[in-house]
Amino acid sequence: MNILLIIIAIIAIILLLTGGFVSSLNFLLWVGIILLVLAVIVWLVRLLTGSRRV
Repeated sequence: MNILLIIIAIIAIILLLTGGFVSSLNFLLWVGIILLVLAVIVWLVRLLTGSRRV
């Protein structure tokens, strides 16, 4: 019976931490998408202008 209570407590703590991180992960997801779009735009501009400098 004690093992069952420990497992339920561990699952509850994991769910609590996951719920707290969801909002910050959502923000980081949007930051990653914006950075990816900017990288694609810069790559396209360099491809079209023919600039090969690093």
